Amino acid sequence: MKKVALFILVTFTLVTGLYSIYNIIYSGKIYPGITIANADISGTIPADSKFKLIQHIAMPTEITLSFQSQAFNIPTSSVKFGYDLDKTVEAAYRFGRSGNVAVDIKNSIAAPFLKPNYPLRFNLDQEKLNDLLSTIAEQVTVEPASPYVELTDTGKIIVNRGKTGTSIDKAKIEKEILENFSRNTFSPIVISTIEVDPTINEQQAKVLEQRAQKVLGKNVALTSDNYKLKITDKEIISRLNENGFDQEKILQKVAEVSRALNQQPQNPVFIEENGKVKEFTPSKNGVSVLSEILAKDILAAFKLLEASEEKIANINVSVEIAEPAIKTEDINNLGIKELLGIGTSTFKGSIPGRIHNIELAASRLNGVLIAPGETFSFNEALGDVSRYTGYQSAYVIKDGKTILGDGGGVCQVSTTFFRAALDSGLPIVERRAHSYRVYYYEQDSGPGLDATVYAPTTDLKIQNDTLGHILIQSSTDTKNLALRFEFYGTSDGRVATTTKPVILNSIAPPEDLYQDDPTLASGVVKQTEHKAWGAKVIFDYSVERNGENIYKKQFVSNYRPWQAIFLRGTAPAQ
Repeated sequence: MKKVALFILVTFTLVTGLYSIYNIIYSGKIYPGITIANADISGTIPADSKFKLIQHIAMPTEITLSFQSQAFNIPTSSVKFGYDLDKTVEAAYRFGRSGNVAVDIKNSIAAPFLKPNYPLRFNLDQEKLNDLLSTIAEQVTVEPASPYVELTDTGKIIVNRGKTGTSIDKAKIEKEILENFSRNTFSPIVISTIEVDPTINEQQAKVLEQRAQKVLGKNVALTSDNYKLKITDKEIISRLNENGFDQEKILQKVAEVSRALNQQPQNPVFIEENGKVKEFTPSKNGVSVLSEILAKDILAAFKLLEASEEKIANINVSVEIAEPAIKTEDINNLGIKELLGIGTSTFKGSIPGRIHNIELAASRLNGVLIAPGETFSFNEALGDVSRYTGYQSAYVIKDGKTILGDGGGVCQVSTTFFRAALDSGLPIVERRAHSYRVYYYEQDSGPGLDATVYAPTTDLKIQNDTLGHILIQSSTDTKNLALRFEFYGTSDGRVATTTKPVILNSIAPPEDLYQDDPTLASGVVKQTEHKAWGAKVIFDYSVERNGENIYKKQFVSNYRPWQAIFLRGTAPAQ
């Protein structure tokens, strides 16, 4: 036992002694047997090693990729390539000098036999290289086409089985480029392509067609408050695939819904000046669609329609609500808290002067406050309507005729205001229908929901019988020719109901009337009045609170039949 211990001690002393002598001989030098990119640098100091490498290695100017008969050259300057010889030599010099004596002894002694060959270190913009490889890939690959099902506009179901394509392994090519740089070898790299086959067979195509037939004429209805969206059978069919339904396409629909509904919480703005609200924006809750739940709901709806006789699958979009930091009622003491009612109308076909007057009159009412208990006069709030107050000439009904006059179009505003008052459940103190049925007021509603005004004889009056102020907000969309009024206040729980207008009887318009006009040239005919049927129209308006009726009224509108009138020129031709 003592002999073994003595042998080990002598051996260890001998090895460490030899290693120490070895280290002294190669102090500051690279150990024997070590090469860099096959260049022998053993026994040299790092500075000499670097000089030797400069003489040995070639500096590439381009990378060559070949594909069939094509060659693609990438300048090395475009990827900011450059060798880092300092780091390269440092790595070789550190061989056998790790600080772990046992490992270092083994490595330094084994180096002449193992002949470790170190790669060249270099710098490279790999993101730029990847971009250039992507550009080359676009030129040598063929994009595969996935199978799809389509419902044409003529109702025909078409199944496209897809198309094979090719792709390249960019990661493999990039690896070869980096290895060439590290070895300082620059033979062309051959680009090989791989076939990509997403196609389906004839039997799978037949199954897809049968599945498409099952959802034909069916749809999914998405709703969330005032938002509605229908996913048609055409859209459902386009999302069919051989594995069920295309999840990616479902997520695209989820993203569409999210874009429409998602909004950040909004703090209110309320600026009052001289008894009128100059600027008002109500607080709004933040809304965030729960995308994962919606995606699952849509998929479940698709599966339901395919597996059953149901024609419609309804989905209530799941959302997360975030309240704003400040609410509308926090920034005013007038009771302006929430939306009470909305009135809308459209005025397509209006002449420019009429559009101008509608926008002007609506803006004059924007921000008006109606105090609790106040009977509001439309004419009084609107003020003078004339060219002196900014109104232009447009058609008005006056003395039984349709003529050009200042402020034509103001009745579009009073009509829309009347509808907002009805929707808010407010008492209507005074309202009069037009002399005859006007096309503008029946574009988006039935007859009998109009209100004419003409100061000082004809007014529209409503009463604020709530406990707080009511704020009037108007907005005119001159692009889509639409008008909107919103009434804000404090709801007391009332619910307003208006029945569908009923035409009790209709009276045909008189025959067209032609009148000679010496101011018009002979042969010229100009229409000054358009025919309209006369009618008696009624609708019922009721307001309930906590199940009790607090207001009830029947509105009766008597419209005269209106004769078309043409002026016929009699003046001699010039």
